[in-house]
Amino acid sequence: MTLGRKGARRIVVDGTAYRWRLRRRPTYFRGLAWTPCTFAVEHADTAGTTLVVTTNQPHPNNWIGREAKPVLPSHVAHIIGRALREGGKPTAPGSPFRLDLSADFTSSP
Repeated sequence: MTLGRKGARRIVVDGTAYRWRLRRRPTYFRGLAWTPCTFAVEHADTAGTTLVVTTNQPHPNNWIGREAKPVLPSHVAHIIGRALREGGKPTAPGSPFRLDLSADFTSSP
């Protein structure tokens, strides 16, 4: 799985460049705030493992007006560092490295 370049933002963490992307339009379940927001991160120059992060927030563009914090570059940088400490290898081939931070997410009724 690779990220499309369109809509992906560049971020540098510890001297290494990455690209990250959050879907502009939520999926049906995320639009109704039934499931939490997710975003993806990959190494900018080398194809490898994609980091898929599940947050504890609803998608910022959810359809029911549920309040959500935006996904900030500083938050993404922190999560990339955490994934690296937990064994993520962004330049090695393989299946996506999933980081689930949704423990305290409350689904909308």
